[in-house]
Amino acid sequence: MTFPTIGVIGGGQLARMLAPAAEALGVRFAVLAETADAPAAQVIHDVVVGDYTDFATLKAFAETVDVITFDHEHVPPEHLEALVAAGHAVRPGPQALIFAQDKILMRRRMDELGLPNPRWAEITSVSDAEAFAAEVGLPFILKTPRGGYDGKGVRVISSLDEVGEWLREVPVLLAEEKVDFTRELAVMVGRSPMGQTAVWPVVETWQQDGVCKEAIAPAPGLSGDKAKEITEAVLTVAGALDVTGVMAMEMFETPDGFLINEFAMRPHNTGHWTQDGSVTSQFEQHLRAVLDLPLGSPEAREDVSVMVNILGAEHEDLYQPYLHVMAHDPAVKVHLYGKGVRPGRKVGHVNAYGDDRELVLARARHAADFIAGVDTDPHPRMPEATASAAATPTNLTAPNNPGEGA
Repeated sequence: MTFPTIGVIGGGQLARMLAPAAEALGVRFAVLAETADAPAAQVIHDVVVGDYTDFATLKAFAETVDVITFDHEHVPPEHLEALVAAGHAVRPGPQALIFAQDKILMRRRMDELGLPNPRWAEITSVSDAEAFAAEVGLPFILKTPRGGYDGKGVRVISSLDEVGEWLREVPVLLAEEKVDFTRELAVMVGRSPMGQTAVWPVVETWQQDGVCKEAIAPAPGLSGDKAKEITEAVLTVAGALDVTGVMAMEMFETPDGFLINEFAMRPHNTGHWTQDGSVTSQFEQHLRAVLDLPLGSPEAREDVSVMVNILGAEHEDLYQPYLHVMAHDPAVKVHLYGKGVRPGRKVGHVNAYGDDRELVLARARHAADFIAGVDTDPHPRMPEATASAAATPTNLTAPNNPGEGA
């Protein structure tokens, strides 16, 4: 039997973390990476370096694999449509991916489906912005419809003078009301071409300077009714858009319910906790889905799972503090991306799990911030078994002074 080859467009950390799942499933794995030292290119041998915006490059890569999927949503839609027309399997397809690529189209489609949107408007002139401000007030949120991520392409508008300046750069913008939310939530769903679906627990997320910093699964204090409503909404979206793969739906929780923020039709930061906290990770599920294999269980392994991102700070050397964290708390799972350090850049994440939310969160926060070089509580309370293991790690060569500062 010949196992298929999956081709991933984009060589970032998501492609890097898809690779172990492909190996476990026994499928071949190739990447079209932007550079030879991209995160995925450091750990995968079947790498093509090329420009994903060039159709000839995409077509040549597609001819070497059985199915195409993505590390990001920035491939030109017309190129994806041409690949499908040429008979290549592209999953998710361009008809679904466009709603993660274009926020105005996404807002329009959510309205059509009767799902909860913030108030929004398409802005092509200052007069459009004036009319929207008259409806929702100032400040409001202004976004580029395409290309934004991690807080990029997003501005809080307090003066309409700012709108005219941005319109000179971007002719069409998306305006959204500034939502008075209680917290941010996210949910991941996997869907295969045969229509099978699997939904992970809803998580609470926290953003730092527009970048996801933490995800807690399940979302603390979320009522069963609201969790059910969110699950039904994400299933509606996945079915109506004919999504193949995993999809993240990010939301604002409000006193009356929730409002949809954005979608990602690929593995997503808010689902990284599933690597160690779920029976089936989002990475394995994505590959199962794009290959139309039976989906795995999304059930959580523990009462609480937490993901905390490692955001670049002032220290470029991540390896030495990483060794300290491994020795101090052997039960946390550290995932590094092989990226150069820049302040605020996602360079890795830490997963932790257990039955005590406060403790699990403290351990994950400390580990992530210590690796980044950020000062935190040096001695978060650990479970007795974990503390014992950290004091006397078995069959490990610990770094010098393993407990110092960690």
